[in-house]
Amino acid sequence: MTDQSAVDIDQLRDYSRAFNADRANLVAANAAVSTGVLAAATDYQGLRALPRDFSIELKQGSITNQERSGRCWMFASLNTLRYELMHHWNLEDFEFSETYLFFWDAIEKSNTYLEHVLETLDEPTDSRIFEVINDGPSDDGGWWQMFAALVNKYGLVPKSAYPESANSRDSDAFKQYLNTKLREFAADLRRRHANGETLDALREAKREDMATVYRICAIALGEPPETFDFLARVKDDDDDKDGKEGAAEQSKSNTESGMDERKQIRETGITPMEFYRKYVPVNVNDFVTISNAPMKRTPFNTRYRIRYTANVIEAGDMEFVNVPLDVFKKAAVDQLKAGHPIWFACDCMQFALRGEGVFDRDTVRVDQLFGTEFTFSKADGLEYGDRPSNHAMTLTGVNLDENGKPNRWKIENSWGKDNGKDGYYVASDAWFDQFVTEIIIRKDMLDEATLAIAESEPVELDPWQPLTRPCR
Repeated sequence: MTDQSAVDIDQLRDYSRAFNADRANLVAANAAVSTGVLAAATDYQGLRALPRDFSIELKQGSITNQERSGRCWMFASLNTLRYELMHHWNLEDFEFSETYLFFWDAIEKSNTYLEHVLETLDEPTDSRIFEVINDGPSDDGGWWQMFAALVNKYGLVPKSAYPESANSRDSDAFKQYLNTKLREFAADLRRRHANGETLDALREAKREDMATVYRICAIALGEPPETFDFLARVKDDDDDKDGKEGAAEQSKSNTESGMDERKQIRETGITPMEFYRKYVPVNVNDFVTISNAPMKRTPFNTRYRIRYTANVIEAGDMEFVNVPLDVFKKAAVDQLKAGHPIWFACDCMQFALRGEGVFDRDTVRVDQLFGTEFTFSKADGLEYGDRPSNHAMTLTGVNLDENGKPNRWKIENSWGKDNGKDGYYVASDAWFDQFVTEIIIRKDMLDEATLAIAESEPVELDPWQPLTRPCR
């Protein structure tokens, strides 16, 4: 008797005969086997339909590169702030130190993990909640609110004060052994609890554990500065004054003397918190995370909080205001029109060409290549775990059609200049609708109804519920 659950050999032969009888299948197979699925699926007409000019476009600094690390959320956050700093202080270029926040994030995630271990001492190690807590205790990924929590506690520094290192550029080995040590600490704390030690004794053990964590981080990344010196030069006046006579004279003088005589911004012995408060013209707390997750289990116009998602324990868990797509997109367009970039989270793997810098279903025609439609809605894609957020980038432009509606978006990525067009990507508006799940919006850009929701009592979600995932 045939097992109805097994793959039937005769049926496989029928599949093969049908496959080989169709010329389109053979052409598609030749292309895909030789060049890869994405290259074989690339539609040149789709590429041509996404020009890289935008009616609204913000002038940003040099493209950054997270290299082999999961720090995209940090890079996108800092790229959002550096735009504000550069234009406020009239700087040609600027970059914050990503490594500085990376150090403190590793410290804070380690502390939060051990705190969660102490909160769940009687949970079985195979319980769903402990498996979530124990999954990558200090892994790289995160959200905007994690970034804000770090800035609120530790401030910011320029890249010159704390540059990249081997273990920030490629974090795998550092985080592997830090995670192993943290899990050893967890096992020790749970054994002590089982043997009857008091919570006070366990907290003292945790303090000793954190000393080891600090040592590991300091060896891997170097200690962050408590104070530093800062020097930046303001752009020449003629950069923004269209060659007025006085500016031209100054430029000529600089050329003749061989000296860089631009105005200097100079600080000696400034602290990271002083630098943030003095030089960053926005407050990281003046933003709201709004999401577009159209699932039945997460109704719109509701504030959600996801348990066990903090990096800084005292800052609390991640929160999101879930809104309809029209509210979501209007907020994004309004913020760009007002001259401010936008941190956003998406599934960057869907219908994406990394080398060309394109996010677009009409360009990545895997439906044509494989001869099957991909019909998941945004709601079903989130519900079934097919398209959770996994990468954060920065929106720096949008093109509006004759009716004022967006049809493509300009994206600053953190994968270096060799990806996309000099580090920038373009996304079709249809792709934005389907795969962008979170944006960070200034409070003064939101309507009163959304602001009121942001102040309402949050609905708590378990960390495994499909709304969002940390970006890497």
